[in-house]
Amino acid sequence: MRAVIAQLPASKIREVANAGLGRGDVLAFWFGESDEVTPSFVREAAAESLARGETFYAHNLGLPELREAIARYVSSMHREVPGARIAVTSSGVSGLMIAMQALAGAGEEVVVVVPVWPNLTAQPAILGAEVKRFALHVRDGAWQLDLPALLATVTERTRVLLVNAPNNPTGWTLTREEQRAILAHCRRTGTWIVADEVYERLWFGPGDGPCPAAPSFADIAEPEDRLVIAHSFSKSFLMTGWRLGWLVAPAELMDALGKLIEFNTSCAPVFVQRGGLAALAQAETFVPGLVARMRVCRDTLLPRLAALPEVTVAPPMGGMYAFFRVEGEDDSLAFAKRLVADGGLGLAPGAAFGGEAEGWLRWCFASRDPARLVQGVERLAGALRL
Repeated sequence: MRAVIAQLPASKIREVANAGLGRGDVLAFWFGESDEVTPSFVREAAAESLARGETFYAHNLGLPELREAIARYVSSMHREVPGARIAVTSSGVSGLMIAMQALAGAGEEVVVVVPVWPNLTAQPAILGAEVKRFALHVRDGAWQLDLPALLATVTERTRVLLVNAPNNPTGWTLTREEQRAILAHCRRTGTWIVADEVYERLWFGPGDGPCPAAPSFADIAEPEDRLVIAHSFSKSFLMTGWRLGWLVAPAELMDALGKLIEFNTSCAPVFVQRGGLAALAQAETFVPGLVARMRVCRDTLLPRLAALPEVTVAPPMGGMYAFFRVEGEDDSLAFAKRLVADGGLGLAPGAAFGGEAEGWLRWCFASRDPARLVQGVERLAGALRL
């Protein structure tokens, strides 16, 4: 086994979840998914596809009709993107790995804005790249980016800058001005930007047009820019278990992406892609309602957390997570395990997202019933009194 693989840490979120799985008394908010099932119109489209016998290989880059539907969806929110610049992938994380395989090799520098979902720092490390972590910092109760320091970190030596915004776990996101500055700087240095924007529709800030979304590099980039944007059907369409995503990339990269998809998964399953087509066909009748429900959940949870005297919480502008810390609890993994054992409350430890997030906890607030969140805060409060 390669040493870098042996040294990869196991998931600390799974470690906490494994301590509580099978216990019916645990309120679980540890994983990054809603407890709502996938919409019936998506499930029915996939079932109909299976009934038609669509169980064979598809084009590496995805069904042509799905690529065109994704292009229309992206273009409805951002600058126009043709289907020829869309690659369908077997999940957003697979798309991110394929993008990294295309762009970063052994010894090349990859700068990653952290804290972040651990897969995003592990992927370039697996490829032998030199991963340089650039940390957000907390100021005035919110996670923020030191833009001048980031631009000083990204040099001509930097092959890839990887940014996840809206961010998992913090809820931080880039402003339009920050995106413009980053894009202009990376044009000068020749650095590729890989933008993980899977939470762009789960956005609680201001938005224009019929499809409100977080600021995206797709709003400002030119077709030839060294920019790859990763998306997923998982979050905005409640399709976590379906494993379907897509990449928006320059035309020059598409042949390479097709080859890499062949070598990784060959293609996304056709019946899953049919589900994706159904999701996009009803996107604007479904997604706004989902976002409204998540806003209710966020606005139910955050003030109750903030009211606990020991708690500091950073209000998220996007995503599905409340990120908070408890005074005096600096070992987030041990604390999360204790909350499961003694409080019946399942949260993700900040340490899972890197040392920059140690002492913090992530609470996924995507719930069908906001009353579960209220009950969860009561359990947290009870555990803090023990």
